[in-house]
Amino acid sequence: MLRKILLVQLFLFVGFCVMAQVPSPAQIKQVNVDNLSDDQIRRIVAEMKQNNMSMDDIDSYAEQKGVPPAEAAKLKTRIQAMGLDKSLEKKKSGEIFQQDTQYSGRSFNDSDTTQVDLFRQNASPSEIKRKKIFGAELFTNKNLTFEPNLRIPTPSNYRLAADDQVMIDVYGYSEVQYKLTVTSEGYIRVPNLGPVYVNGLTMDEAKNRITKQLSTIYSTISSGKTFVQVSLGNIRSIRVLLIGEIQRPGTYTLPSLATVANALYVSGGPDENGSFRSIQVIRNGHVAATFDLYDFLTQGDLTNNIVLQDQDIVKVNPYKTRVELVGEVKRPAIFEAKENETLQNILDYAGGYTDGSFKENITGYRINNKEREVINVPADQIATFKLKSGDQFFVDSILNRFSNRVTISGAVFHPGNYGLEPGMTVADLIKKADGIREEASLNRGIIRRLQDDFTPAIISFNVQDIVSGKSSIPIKKEDSVIVFSKLDLRQQYFVSIGGEVNKPGAFPYADSMRLEDLILLSGGLRDAASLKRVEISRRIRKGDYNSKDSAKAIIKQFDINADLNAIAGEQVLLEPFDEVSIRKSPVYSEQANILIDGEVVYPGQYSIVNKGEHISNLIERSGGLKPEAFPEGAVLLRKTYINGSDSALLTNKLALFYNKLEDSSSINSVKSMMERKYQLLGINLADIIKKPGSKYDILLEEGDVLKIPKKLQTVQLFGEIYFPKKIRFDKAYAFRDYIRGAGGYTSAALKRRSYVVYANGEVKSTRKIFFFNKYPKVKPGAEVYVPSKRERKGLSGQEVVGLSSGIASIALIIVTILTRVK
Repeated sequence: MLRKILLVQLFLFVGFCVMAQVPSPAQIKQVNVDNLSDDQIRRIVAEMKQNNMSMDDIDSYAEQKGVPPAEAAKLKTRIQAMGLDKSLEKKKSGEIFQQDTQYSGRSFNDSDTTQVDLFRQNASPSEIKRKKIFGAELFTNKNLTFEPNLRIPTPSNYRLAADDQVMIDVYGYSEVQYKLTVTSEGYIRVPNLGPVYVNGLTMDEAKNRITKQLSTIYSTISSGKTFVQVSLGNIRSIRVLLIGEIQRPGTYTLPSLATVANALYVSGGPDENGSFRSIQVIRNGHVAATFDLYDFLTQGDLTNNIVLQDQDIVKVNPYKTRVELVGEVKRPAIFEAKENETLQNILDYAGGYTDGSFKENITGYRINNKEREVINVPADQIATFKLKSGDQFFVDSILNRFSNRVTISGAVFHPGNYGLEPGMTVADLIKKADGIREEASLNRGIIRRLQDDFTPAIISFNVQDIVSGKSSIPIKKEDSVIVFSKLDLRQQYFVSIGGEVNKPGAFPYADSMRLEDLILLSGGLRDAASLKRVEISRRIRKGDYNSKDSAKAIIKQFDINADLNAIAGEQVLLEPFDEVSIRKSPVYSEQANILIDGEVVYPGQYSIVNKGEHISNLIERSGGLKPEAFPEGAVLLRKTYINGSDSALLTNKLALFYNKLEDSSSINSVKSMMERKYQLLGINLADIIKKPGSKYDILLEEGDVLKIPKKLQTVQLFGEIYFPKKIRFDKAYAFRDYIRGAGGYTSAALKRRSYVVYANGEVKSTRKIFFFNKYPKVKPGAEVYVPSKRERKGLSGQEVVGLSSGIASIALIIVTILTRVK
């Protein structure tokens, strides 16, 4: 029985899990969109896409399922955020041409002519193949519609038929206009005249017949005082059948001015097996015209692009011969060839060779009855080479090398590539480069050359001898001549200066450079610069090796005057790589400012008078405390980092401290605290005022901020108490009285760790005396904190009982065994 119950519960659980995967359409209205997973949203989009619904249909879709408008808006936002709205874009009416498509009146809707993009990312192999066919882009280019021009003058050879609208304008002595529609029997009914048969007549023939009939009621027509103009208004629609190797064969309703190209476009054009060169128009059982798209593509010839008539059949025949031409041609593609065409015709269709093509030979691949073969077509046989369907031709590119290149670089006026001439020497190449520059090294140049076995070689020569004509070296193809510069053959010399100058740094060295020159290049001395003990550190660059000599540098010190000259009168010449240091004057000191704010007579910014200035001195300079000041709550804010050395030392200590912390939240808390610009420094201003100069009266530092508040009358409580709040300070209240005033401790309160933060930043915690807690005294403006107990990591009571029971059982077994052994 228990097994049956478990099986029933298992089936119910599986059923609920399956139902929870994605809500059915009937369940959507019961589900909050915010609670749906991404997979569930994708399933909803897939269902909408299957039902041919777009993003615009979400509201109606939600209304059908009973989903509130607010949830429908959330669903739309979720779909857009996941990028699924593109899959629900509404297809244009022209993307899928259905059979018997209707075009009304003289307007040919642009949206109806928008061609579907067959070459999507997930295109089939047949679609990919069709894309490579020359001419297929006509039917995939959205900017090319082959729209029939319905706003041109009516062609004179246009033949009227039922549903055409004939516009008759009588003007002159008599003026009247008629808009008449050709009936199904082929008549137009002219008021006061009667029916006139116009079916099958051209516009010129119809005009003559209508004018002749109107002259019976308008006598001035014959005398030439009244004129008749006949034109075509709204045109009729015709039905055309497209068959054969075509993308979407079927019957189409088109404007009567539509041509073969219009019909091909709306039907998607020939498919991957359809011919682009044998498109027949069959009229009354006979071939009225054969349209060749290549005539239009290559010559712009639309001679056979005839205007279709009602019940015409457009047949796209299968191709007979197709070849592929790729490589260095302007339009690589698959081309269709007629029976008498050669490879030269295909090359012309491809636009000819590119500039970098190898024209001497075209490589071909042909399929025979059993295997493939490689064909070489020389340039003189291209015009007569016969094609076979399935041939593939490849036009190679020229080699990426030069037949006569030589190169010169280095200390010449025009380095670069030059053409090799017969009998050319190194001197000739230097002359072509406009000669050598002044800084050229004349002792040696080199030639990089590939030998006959293509191993690299270097040939040295004397540049002076080559230029003067004492020696001559012939050069070969691909030789590279290098003339070195003296500036490139030695290390760049520099001198540097640091300390109390306006622009410290390194500067290029020059011969006869003096100390005062370098100081001027560095922008001159700063105001704090000392004219004494200017030090130069010089490299040891020359001399003999002595193992007992441990000197690392040559140090020289000078005293200079206001003119930057040495006081001793000697000129201090610099050498390469000298380092000059300008010291700061020992008596120079910048102002150090501090700020006092709050309840003093003259608050504001003050400058420290001397290094021994204390807080009491600042209070005295600011006029003393106001009567409402609360000195017990005064705080001093000091910069976290006083100088760079403090910053580096503290950073190293903090790095060790962070490694000891395991909790990332603790690390972030410490980091945020240390990143503060100021830190709180607790002081006792009351004792400082009573005993100036005492240990409480600390020295001031630059950037210190002293804040003195008004008298405080409240106590703030935080932590594990039932109602944390502010309580009015009362001298008669003890610590526990404030806790009771806030509702008392909670069950999670850690009473023995309670502490008080006073208004001046001082902190006092609860102490343990025997078995009793001694709580700190509460003062005005204090903050009382009661922390919570940490989660115990030991065993629970039940675990202890279970473990004890197990130990007792084991002990009983051991005692029983020992008793039996005895």
